[in-house]
Amino acid sequence: MVEIFSKLKEQLLLQEWPNVYYFKFIVPNDSEKLALVTSFFDDNAEITLHPSKTGKYMSISAKTVMMDVDSIIVLYERAAAIPGVISL
Repeated sequence: MVEIFSKLKEQLLLQEWPNVYYFKFIVPNDSEKLALVTSFFDDNAEITLHPSKTGKYMSISAKTVMMDVDSIIVLYERAAAIPGVISL
């Protein structure tokens, strides 16, 4: 696990799982990167996209049921591997 996610993991372990989790990412407005991030989620996720004022970036919000904390951390690690993607 990437060290930057250890504090998040500690906080998430205080909750009961499975549970609904809300992800938010800032992604360069590039169709390939947008497709990669949205592919993290299945058809049951509520995904919304909002462009930035300049159109350079897209905010991706996803609300979905996650089974456990490790699944959330893995998803954040996958997002961190995509250049330019910011996890909030």
